[in-house]
Amino acid sequence: MTDFYGDREFDHASSEKIGVLLCNLGTPEYPTAKSVRKYLAEFLSDPRVVELPRSVWLPILHGIVLRLRPRRSAKAYAEIWTPDGSPLMAISTRLSRALQTSIDNILPERVEIALAMRYGTPSIAQGLQQLRAANARNILVLPLYPQYAGATTGSLIDAISKELTTWRWVPSLRFINSYHANQNYIDALARSVTNFRAEHGASDHLLMSFHGTPKDSLLRGDPYHCECQVTARLLAEGLGMDSEEWTLAFQSRFGWNEWLQPYTEASLRSLAQQGAKVVDVICPGFPVDCLETLEEIAIRYAKAFKAAGGESLRYIPALNDGADHADTMIQLILSNISGWELANPLWDAKNEQLKRSEMAERAAAMQATF
Repeated sequence: MTDFYGDREFDHASSEKIGVLLCNLGTPEYPTAKSVRKYLAEFLSDPRVVELPRSVWLPILHGIVLRLRPRRSAKAYAEIWTPDGSPLMAISTRLSRALQTSIDNILPERVEIALAMRYGTPSIAQGLQQLRAANARNILVLPLYPQYAGATTGSLIDAISKELTTWRWVPSLRFINSYHANQNYIDALARSVTNFRAEHGASDHLLMSFHGTPKDSLLRGDPYHCECQVTARLLAEGLGMDSEEWTLAFQSRFGWNEWLQPYTEASLRSLAQQGAKVVDVICPGFPVDCLETLEEIAIRYAKAFKAAGGESLRYIPALNDGADHADTMIQLILSNISGWELANPLWDAKNEQLKRSEMAERAAAMQATF
């Protein structure tokens, strides 16, 4: 039996797979004002990202922000652009491929991993269509957002739900809303700090910088602030640090409203003024390096730290596509697809043979009674 829908023909008799949609925020395709403007227009139009009435925000966005910000942001992107393109896209792609290789060694030909970006390409629709083409009837959504926020994970769920309204045969879905306290994730972060310091020496302080959100989102019940606090505390405990050896802060403020505090740049200036000469910065909310880590932290805030009297701000890279990160993601995937293992072509074929054999035996037994 087949089901024709759009350009896709479903073969109901074909083997099914488990799909994993690995999601990140997104990035401009090129470090140009035109490309950045297109990306920001999609990103900042999301009502989950800017929670203002559309009648108020959209004229500001198109009349002011998209006329001024793209050129400035394009210069920042140009400072971190690589021969492989955007760091976020290049690293996310390598991570996705590493996960596919690893899962194939564990569950051969049973799991399809697709990479998708909330904004830009490959889009959520394209990622889901890849899984549909692989006949994935059970899909696990794995956002590269360790801490839940309505502006990130919530928005992603909106986009997936919207895409699936166009599908006739909607798959079973599971979402990993956050993994902020996952022990494998905490351990991987701790090892990254330990390994960095083993190579580069000790520092005076460790600052854990998370992406900021408007304070109003916390007051409305968003758990992001609390989950960042938990991640930071567990990481500090894993490193055996006392409270005076580390600080939590929030970066990437946008707009005129108050955001979660303390702010990262202000915290770095304060540390320098208090006599800290060497400060390490890790960003536990960014599993993959991007503009906010490579340009904002490692370049811009490093200059601010030195201007305030510090000597060296050392950015500890994200987990990226390293083995520790891949292992953490694989364990998350395996624990969250539990109960879906029967979507195994080999098992299905064997089970079908057993059913036919059993039916043949019953038929022979019935004939013998006559």
